[in-house]
Amino acid sequence: MKRFDVAVIPGDGIGREVVPAGQRILDLVAKVHGGFRFRYKAYPWSCAYYVKHGAMMPTDGLRRLGDSDAIFLGAVGFPGVPDHVSLWGLLIPIRRGFQQYACVRPVKLLPGVRSPLAGRAPQDIDFIVVRENNEGEYSSMGGRIYSETPHEVVTQLNLFTRRGTERIIRYAFELARRKKKKKVTSATKSNGIIYSMPFWDEVFWQVAKEYRGIAAEQMHIDALSARFVTHPQNFGVVVGSNLFGDILTDLGAAIAGSIGIGASANLNPEKRYPSCFEPVHGSAPDIVGKGVANPLGQIWSGALMLEHLGYAAAHDLVVKAMIAALNAGIKTPDLGGRAKTTDVTRAVAAEIRRLAR
Repeated sequence: MKRFDVAVIPGDGIGREVVPAGQRILDLVAKVHGGFRFRYKAYPWSCAYYVKHGAMMPTDGLRRLGDSDAIFLGAVGFPGVPDHVSLWGLLIPIRRGFQQYACVRPVKLLPGVRSPLAGRAPQDIDFIVVRENNEGEYSSMGGRIYSETPHEVVTQLNLFTRRGTERIIRYAFELARRKKKKKVTSATKSNGIIYSMPFWDEVFWQVAKEYRGIAAEQMHIDALSARFVTHPQNFGVVVGSNLFGDILTDLGAAIAGSIGIGASANLNPEKRYPSCFEPVHGSAPDIVGKGVANPLGQIWSGALMLEHLGYAAAHDLVVKAMIAALNAGIKTPDLGGRAKTTDVTRAVAAEIRRLAR
């Protein structure tokens, strides 16, 4: 039987509530599917850890995680610790240290969920956003001089390499080959950003020429954001830089009904390093301890982990179980229901057992 070693980082806030739910579903799927199992090792790295130790994780944190087959993460960030400290102290080092250059986030209106967009059905919202995850606008290049004076100057440099740009765009086209809608849309802003975005466009069209059977288009980020709202049915795979992809994926989760459902995979596609799987909802300090956190984002992220590890059928089983639970009306308050975190988890587990019979 194949065993996968999974590093578990519940992190902050509701991460500590939804990660156990995700683990329960993963273990159940392993049991009913057969052929594999999980061994977990938990790490307490979080904002609370930062307050106590002055760092989000130990200096050898990446070395400890490096032996894992995957990383299952809950949430990062909490009031009292600046967001740039928590993010750059834990999540970004994981993404960059393990070359998780492809952030893949499905945007899918699940049956049983109501979109805030009027009249939209599940077939209208079903696409994937691929975000460049290692460079772009989120570089650590820049600085400040003359701080706290009228002459203060701040610089922030964007970093776009041909290697990084080409590999993420190529990944998007390869992903589109497996989609029913064989289309890739590139997010750009080359009418206003004079160097990096024209370069991005050039690489996009160079790669597109190699994929004759896949439709390709580029759209400026402002118009593209509007089209997410007005014409979501037009998209198959959307690829964007680090910043553009970050913004688009949260918008995508919102039009799909709730950010509480949003799942993501931070992938090292070559599998030379562990990939990281996390929901997009954040730590949600306003609902911590109330038992109403939506576990579906974490559960779906676990399904993406199953798919990445080679078990596509297990991924499909989890998604089908989620849909069945939602159709039965088992929903947390963010979806208009009254169910608790534990209620949703139990319902998904029951549907997995039923579907696996």
